Amino acid sequence: MEIKSLGWGEATLQITAREKHLQPFGIVHGGVFASLIDATAFWAGYSRAPEDVGMTSVDLKLNYLAPLSRGKMLARGRCLRAGGTLYLSEAEITGENGALLAHGTSTLMVLKNAAMNARLPAKFLE
Repeated sequence: MEIKSLGWGEATLQITAREKHLQPFGIVHGGVFASLIDATAFWAGYSRAPEDVGMTSVDLKLNYLAPLSRGKMLARGRCLRAGGTLYLSEAEITGENGALLAHGTSTLMVLKNAAMNARLPAKFLE
């Protein structure tokens, strides 16, 4: 997984489907879609959080809309609400042809003082 862009309340991540991502019937495993939705929604929410907090997912809802066997999966996420304790983000995955493959939402919980020793990338890529 690669972070392609981070902005205020937005994130874009990408992964290229490989043999190791396929389930026995030759399509990308649902867990790969779920991981990409979860990570993208996380970064979209985290980009709006104060510097001194961490976050963790407490809920993930996902709809699988189309299969993929090979190629790039591009996930775009946005933070829908940034609260004091809970954030709500969404993300969608498209294939190289622009087809919508999956959509999901994630509820994120703020962890106060959790980021003090964490080794995190900068919230905004230059």
